[in-house]
Amino acid sequence: MRKPVIAIDGYSSTGKSSISKIIARQLGLVHMDTGALYRGITYFALTHCMNGDAAINLPKLFLHLNEINLEFRNVDGELELFLNGRNISKEIRSNAVSANVSLVACQKEVRDFLLGIQREIATKGGVILDGRDIGTVVLPDADYKFFLTASVEERTRRRFLELKSLAIDTDEDQVMQNLTLRDQIDSEREVAPLRKADDAILIDNTNLTKKETVDLILGYINVLT
Repeated sequence: MRKPVIAIDGYSSTGKSSISKIIARQLGLVHMDTGALYRGITYFALTHCMNGDAAINLPKLFLHLNEINLEFRNVDGELELFLNGRNISKEIRSNAVSANVSLVACQKEVRDFLLGIQREIATKGGVILDGRDIGTVVLPDADYKFFLTASVEERTRRRFLELKSLAIDTDEDQVMQNLTLRDQIDSEREVAPLRKADDAILIDNTNLTKKETVDLILGYINVLT
């Protein structure tokens, strides 16, 4: 029997990735953090494709996309992202990557490059993907679709605590500014903007714990199965 394909979209710091990982473990699925893929390309751009004014040289990045090999490897039970054989799971959570990932992610060349990778992994079923355009563009025929949202204040608090746990120096004002800007860029970009699919289930987890959000999603899946 074919296992389901689940798409979870939503805003930054709504817990998409961590929630998807938990659901994947409970349902015996493979989880792919698509946001990490875009962050991986952004990290490559920041380290290989910069202009003299400290801005990313997008044309140069497009020319070098074929040099990028991104893969998830199991490290102590967790899937971590490797770029050309190097573990970059911590580096992709830096402020510099966060500040530039929306710019990189809105480029058609980048999205086309990653689209085939994501769809190929999902063809056999048994996967859960999270991102911003999974239910609308990447996997429009997913068996289950969810869209996560939360207040910007709560998302700022979560993101700030995450960065502190990674020993990344920042402050809450900077985090909120970054989140607000990313929301705007992701929602207004011309290519695959962040939006809820018409058939996706909306979940506002501002006042929900991670466990409560997981239980709510699993409840919907059990009802719809």
